[in-house]
Amino acid sequence: MKFDMHCHTHEGSLDGKIPVDEYIQILMDKGYGGMLVTDHDSYNGFRAYRDFYKERFDDFVVLKGIEYDTIDAGHILVIMPSNVKLLILECRGLPVKILQDIVHKHGGILGPAHPCGERHLSITRTRAYKKNHDIMRGFDFVEAFNACEAPDANAQARGLALEYGLPMFGGSDSHHPECVGTAYTELPETVRNEDSLISIVKAKQNINYGGTYYHGTVRSKIGVFNHVLVESFWFYNKFASLYRYHKRKVALALLK
Repeated sequence: MKFDMHCHTHEGSLDGKIPVDEYIQILMDKGYGGMLVTDHDSYNGFRAYRDFYKERFDDFVVLKGIEYDTIDAGHILVIMPSNVKLLILECRGLPVKILQDIVHKHGGILGPAHPCGERHLSITRTRAYKKNHDIMRGFDFVEAFNACEAPDANAQARGLALEYGLPMFGGSDSHHPECVGTAYTELPETVRNEDSLISIVKAKQNINYGGTYYHGTVRSKIGVFNHVLVESFWFYNKFASLYRYHKRKVALALLK
């Protein structure tokens, strides 16, 4: 069963340009059977699907995920069981170790997005990994192919997954329609909900992935000025994490 495992929607990501119904239609036209919605620190894209489009696309599987912005380890893809709803996952800024503990305590799985990509955004380019490589042992999978990354970064991600014996995903990381369906994850059996996907990953069943590279990224358009944008993200993430301190504290208290 063919999935895109890294999808950003207009409803859920500030930089997403694709409404979730348009995203689904493009993937269906390309022969995909499902998608994992992974908006930045938000489930709003999935909520839009659930509330307005689920009956319209009943032959297409839309799974609920999130791309979480940690304070110390970049972007992490998180998938929780179908019946688990945690406010804390929409409150960016947790350290990666605490995120791993929370997700696993509640039956979920997680893995680094584009792990060998841009500074601050990708785990191997962050302080947490450089201080302790074994932080990788707390993950359940690795995004080994990201259509918006460079070939060498994806090759390094694959090496990382092999080193730690982790299943590998492919995801387009689409923010624009032209990028949708440029990467895929081939699951060994039919998946209808998050629980099925979690079981496949935990059992380390055979998962295939692949795709083609998308050349319309911001990085490819602005060239050497991209490092300014990346460094700006570091400041934004610090500020946004501090801004959400109270909400995060309340959400953590609800877990106890």
